[in-house]
Amino acid sequence: MKKTILITGVSRGLGRAMTEAFIRRGHIVAGCGRSRAAIAELKQAYGPPNRFDVVDVTDDARVAKWAQALLSELGPPDLLLNNAALINRNAPLWEVPAAEFDAVIDVNIKGVANVIRHFVPAMVAKKHGVVCNFSSGWGRATDPFVAPYCASKWAMEGLTQALAQELPRGMAAIPLSPGIIHTEMLRSCFGEEASAYPTAEQWAKEAVPWLLKLGPKDNGQPLTVGE
Repeated sequence: MKKTILITGVSRGLGRAMTEAFIRRGHIVAGCGRSRAAIAELKQAYGPPNRFDVVDVTDDARVAKWAQALLSELGPPDLLLNNAALINRNAPLWEVPAAEFDAVIDVNIKGVANVIRHFVPAMVAKKHGVVCNFSSGWGRATDPFVAPYCASKWAMEGLTQALAQELPRGMAAIPLSPGIIHTEMLRSCFGEEASAYPTAEQWAKEAVPWLLKLGPKDNGQPLTVGE
């Protein structure tokens, strides 16, 4: 059955790979990113009914306008993937500049809340749909030099499990760790060692069919893709 998938952060990495994999499987994807060039590429490659927009998820008013347009055009998503995220440059917490710390928190926590605020009510009205808020292994454990990112992903675990208790029967909210994938974000932490892990495209081949199977039975469960 064809589903409507909403993905934030489609400009690159996991978001871009998931977008392409879902579309190849015949699903409709609506996505956003901050890169005008990347969004233009996606629009050219994948036309209607797919839709891609330049949206900064930290801008609540812009997310509200985007949601209004998408919901009227495509209806509530069957699967909402809050994927957009930033990571701080490797540094001890006391050396992370305030502006950099704020950016991580604004995208990784507030951005997720903004998307939920404007899309989930329509899903609740239908009592249908799955919300996956992307967490991380660093949302369940910690390492040095990525404290702001860890804080944001630990927040995703708590926020999502609380949301799961608020949803009606028939829906699910899942804090989701994608696993370790060779992306630009991972390279910023691991350097050349990142190449030892699967690429985003390799990951998406397994992740997308797995994601499509998620449902009410998974509500509130901290999951890792493929497990």
